[in-house]
Parts: sequence; structure tokens; C-alpha cells
Amino acid sequence: MSGNGRTVYIAGAGIAGMTLALALAKFGATVVVLERHTQVQEVGAGLQVSPNARKILNRLGLDKALAAKAFEPEGIDVYPYGANQPLLTLELGRVMEQRFGVPYTVMHRADLAEVLYRACKRFANIDLLFGVRAYDVVSHSRGVSVTVDEADGKSRSARAFAFIGADGVNSRTRTGVLMGPEATYSGMVAWRITLGQSALDGVLAPDRTSLLWGPGYHAVTYPLPHRHQVNVALFAKSKAARTFGAEPPRAPDLPWAALKSRQFAAIREAADDQWGYWPVSTVTTPTWSEGGVGVIGDAAHAMLPFQAQGAAMAIEDAAILAPLLMTEADADSALRRYAALRQPRVERVRKLSSSNGFAFHLEWPFTLARNAVVKLQGPRGHLQRLGWLYGYDAAPDPEGLPPAPRSPRQDVH
Repeated sequence: MSGNGRTVYIAGAGIAGMTLALALAKFGATVVVLERHTQVQEVGAGLQVSPNARKILNRLGLDKALAAKAFEPEGIDVYPYGANQPLLTLELGRVMEQRFGVPYTVMHRADLAEVLYRACKRFANIDLLFGVRAYDVVSHSRGVSVTVDEADGKSRSARAFAFIGADGVNSRTRTGVLMGPEATYSGMVAWRITLGQSALDGVLAPDRTSLLWGPGYHAVTYPLPHRHQVNVALFAKSKAARTFGAEPPRAPDLPWAALKSRQFAAIREAADDQWGYWPVSTVTTPTWSEGGVGVIGDAAHAMLPFQAQGAAMAIEDAAILAPLLMTEADADSALRRYAALRQPRVERVRKLSSSNGFAFHLEWPFTLARNAVVKLQGPRGHLQRLGWLYGYDAAPDPEGLPPAPRSPRQDVH
């Protein structure tokens, strides 16, 4: 398919931005990616690539590169608080690939970013600009006008078909161009650390993901054998005054009962207060676009990470938006069709993630009912319960997508 001479600017060289760049480049578009950092930089350590995301990445030709960096866990061991043995193991591995056609894998976030970056570099029609100091965007009836202050102090101005903000939870595109809301602090902090591969030997299985429930908090661990590491993400409540205070916190502030959990105790001992922490913020906005300017990924819909779908939703966004930008007569129509298609699904995933957080953090005696329900569903219950999520195909024929809702065009100033 021809790119029709269309040029698309993307703010952000993260997972969302580079996936969109690849998808557009394969249609023949000219793509310019603006990144304020001097190199690819992904915050955090771990990433779960579920089948709905892997299908898209494979179609972009990344299957072999991902397989070389990712790990396919055999299952998810679910530990109620204080239990020495898992309540059950949710099957992954072969059963996931049989059910959904592609594997369920985990990998280091930087490794996925590197795979995407290397793929982008192979396309002559993708221009990656790092160290961008600032940009201005104006949407009008003939597209968008973009002015960019580059790292060397030079300025470039261009006319483009569309400008897409893939610039994360604190998106300048959303707040400064679309005049949308700031992100909202959730009251939770993600404490992250990567430990040596043997740090949790004898405590957690080396070939499986572990989900550890606690009273008011939880943790997820999974192996990263290609790096000889184990990734740990611990989510706990934290008041804004502590989280954003002048003296940064150094370790999770968990209830005293954490000392009674064999798994949490082992993790905290191995971490030795060398944690990194990230405030968990969310984004809720009805306006994903105006004219030829739009947002994708966390810039549009950052959600609680309790279903591990943040990156997957961004990848899905890119897969849906790219063909629309190449087939619609104008970017406004493409972006409105994209939002109409994506918003209901994103909202469903958002609600699932929120309900998971509630269930993960229950305290006794409410844990008894939760544990009984999970046990009753069995090791393959999630395949049925989450079939709508993992079995989703985000790359249908653009002609089969629903039409864009009608709305008056308004210039962005």
C-alpha cells in the first residue's frame, strides 16, 4: 500500500511511538519521531507481552528478535498472604500458545525498546530525532504545522498529515496541545528492582511468574533468564506527601505483617533497600484528538497496571491507528474512528485492572472468599475469563472498521 505522500510526526520514542512508527512505515508513510531524551529510554524493568500484543509485534516482523530476548513462563504461581505454597498455578506456556496462537512471554522493558529501535533504524522513511528541546503544533484544515527545536539548536518547520502524541502519562501533547487534563496520582507506588537470578532460589519457582497477594499491597516477580535476573515489582499505597516529598522514600512502607510472609521477607532482604520507585498515575480524558492531533498509549489512557496491559494497549492502539491514518481522507476522520473503536475496549481493561487491584489487596477475612473463588476456577479458568483480552485481533481490514462519529472540526491553537 502506498503512503500517499503522507508524513506523520510522533512525539515519544517509547514502545507506543516506535510501534506506531513501524506500522506506518510499512504502509509507506514518512515518519518523524521526536524524543526529548538523547537515546531510547524506557522507565521500569519488567514487561509482560501477552498474546494480543505479540500478534501485532510478530506482524511487524519482530518474532525472531523477541524470541531471542523474551522468556515464556510455564505459569503464574498465586500466593495468598503468608502461604508457603501457591494456592494454584495458572497455566501459561504451551496452553497459551495453543489457545491464542502465540506465546505469553515476559522480558525486560529495555530489551523490547531495543528491538523496536533496531527495527525502526532499518527503515529509510523513519527519522528518529533525539534530544529534541521543544516542539509546537498547530492543526488546521490542510493538516498540521510542526516546528521542532532540535538538539543542536537548529529549528525545523514542516507540514504533516498528522501529529501523534505517544509521550506517556505526563504527555505534553495531551495537556499542552489538546488542552486535556493532567495525570492523576493513584495513591500507589510501584517499587521495582531486578535481582540476581539466584536471589530467590528455594522461595519462588525459577521458571514461573509469581503473584504475591498482601494486605493492602501485592508483588509480581518473573525471571529474566536472558539477563540472568529476576524482576520484582511491588505495589503499595503511599501518601502524596511522602511520594513527592523533598526526601525521597528508599523502600516500601509495608504493614508490620509483611515480616510474616516468607516470600515478601525474602524479597525485602534481597533488595536491601536498593529499590527504584515510580508513582502510579492514571489518565482519564474523553478527548483523544482534535483535528490532526491525537494521542495513543499512556498519553490517552494510562491505567493501573494490575492486569499488566499498559504496553499491550499502546501496541494495540498503534495497530489500529496506522492503517486508518493511511486510508482515511483526512487525519481528523482517522483519529475519530480510532477513538470510537479503542475507547470501549480500553475502558473495559481499565475496569479489570482496577478490580484486580481491589482483589489483590484484600485483608482477612475477605481473603477467604477470594481464595475460594480463584481455587474453584482452576488452573485454566483464566483462559476462559480473559479470552476476550488475549484473543483480540487489533489488525482488521480498515474497510471493516466502524465509521468515525460526526463532530465539527476545530483548529487547535
